Amino acid sequence: MIDFIWLVLFIVGIITAMFTGHMNNVADAILKGSEKGVTLSIGLIAVIALWLGLMNIAEKAGAIAWLSRVLRPVARMLFPSVPADHPAMGAILANMSANLLGIGNAATPLGLKAMHELQTLNPDKDRASDAMCTLLAINTASITLIPTTVIAIRMQYHSAHPTAVVGTTLVATAIGTVAAIILDRLFRWLDRRRHA
Repeated sequence: MIDFIWLVLFIVGIITAMFTGHMNNVADAILKGSEKGVTLSIGLIAVIALWLGLMNIAEKAGAIAWLSRVLRPVARMLFPSVPADHPAMGAILANMSANLLGIGNAATPLGLKAMHELQTLNPDKDRASDAMCTLLAINTASITLIPTTVIAIRMQYHSAHPTAVVGTTLVATAIGTVAAIILDRLFRWLDRRRHA
């Protein structure tokens, strides 16, 4: 559906430019935007590779394993239906740790693995379980200590202080995560009341 909306916006923009005599401006904007996109992407590759390399070193040094141990009590509270020794819990902990460290590229496959493992525990295969909904909410709003992508973009655009967003990102993602957990619990409670 979103593809259709973007297509309609693009076509309406082109038609409007043709009838208002601004087609040259549109052509210039498309070409300059494409050029800036390629330049930004190439610049981001180097910075993101650096951050991912550092995070990979931290992972091999045991930072993610340590963080998983620290997060285990929180995960047990958030996912009471998941057995502590089930592979789903390990994938959930790894996903939460990767998100916390700002390694979104690593967090995505870990989140997918966690969802796959949670589906094995799901008695109703056609409906998302409570644990699956909680994981989705937490994964989407995840607390982030190091916003690597934002720092990389700020570095690419020569920010004087590219890491200045760390504090505000931590506060914003913490508020988002708390809100996601509260809403997850609220909707779960409302669903139980409706079906009671």
